[in-house]
Amino acid sequence: MSRPVILDQMRKRISSASDGTVFIPADFSDLADQKKITACISRLYDEGSLEKVKRGVYMKPRYSSFLRQKVPADGESVSEAIARNYGWTIAPSGDTALNVLGLSTQVPAVYQYVSDGPYKEYEADGIKYLFKHTDRKNELIGLSGKSAVLIQALRALGKEHIGEEEILYLKNQFTNEEKAIMLIETKYVTSWIYEIIKEICKEEKL
Repeated sequence: MSRPVILDQMRKRISSASDGTVFIPADFSDLADQKKITACISRLYDEGSLEKVKRGVYMKPRYSSFLRQKVPADGESVSEAIARNYGWTIAPSGDTALNVLGLSTQVPAVYQYVSDGPYKEYEADGIKYLFKHTDRKNELIGLSGKSAVLIQALRALGKEHIGEEEILYLKNQFTNEEKAIMLIETKYVTSWIYEIIKEICKEEKL
């Protein structure tokens, strides 16, 4: 396949995506080899179809008519793209996990994640991204995103700060189907976390 054809296919894929969508070169790997994809990304960057977030991470430009300016990439999307780029499994942790579940309304100063990859720290558009290696693989690998973020949010809160109010709030954040999956997926995590998850997932008696 010639480069102009590849370039046209990449343009179409980007055009069909929502503004602000974050891409990595591997997202186009079905179209050509890495060398051609890299060359095409450079061309798309030059023509303004893509913006560079950081090395190896790009986004479809997003413009705010209210602010009358371009808007930076969404932090969660960038984090997921970085993880995808390196083949890591990640889950929000610390204040990021609390924010994802609405347990904190404060926008994280640093996007924090636990990862099965190495400890890494990045910065893009003035935002810091911190990936901490964890040896607690049963709290990360093979879990749905809902289960993983709940585990990390509970760990961030701490056992002593989780009461009836927090449990009631979290009960309402997940569907019955999600709770059923959580009970199966999380049974081998730290015992105090699993006991709280059981409370969150307990069916209410009529």
